[in-house]
Amino acid sequence: MSVRSAHGRPVAVPEEGEVVVGKQGGVQESAEVLRVAFEAAAARKVPLRAVRAVRAVRAWSLPPVYGYSPGSMWIADQFGGPEPYEKAAPEQALEPWRVKYPQVEVVAHMEQGSAGHVLLAAASDAQLLVVGRRVRESAMGAHIGSVAHAVLHHSACPVAVVSRP
Repeated sequence: MSVRSAHGRPVAVPEEGEVVVGKQGGVQESAEVLRVAFEAAAARKVPLRAVRAVRAVRAWSLPPVYGYSPGSMWIADQFGGPEPYEKAAPEQALEPWRVKYPQVEVVAHMEQGSAGHVLLAAASDAQLLVVGRRVRESAMGAHIGSVAHAVLHHSACPVAVVSRP
């Protein structure tokens, strides 16, 4: 198979290795990206690595049930704070796809760092890297985002960029 980079140069596609997907957002936000990644892994008969980058300094988004009263924050602290919620979100998004593609071995991978760096490192020996991009228009035209831009220009393997609303 002939694959070319963003610069038009040929890219070597390894015959072994996994499919890596950049996991971001909840169940609905990541559905299309995960569909493409699971289909690719199933077709290639290789494992899928679902990668989520976590920044060292993180502003937590609490579930709506907690609100922001001192009493509800105390309850959140009793259950380990927002961290368990943050760790459970990727698993919730992967679950329907694990059921639909039981033949695909899935490795969930969370790592601290910028999304671009974490994805590039995880995909260093991959057959394919799948990332999403929000469709955003600006005065200068469509914007692909920093993560998609980084992996398109620096990935050692082919990259699939999946648009999402």
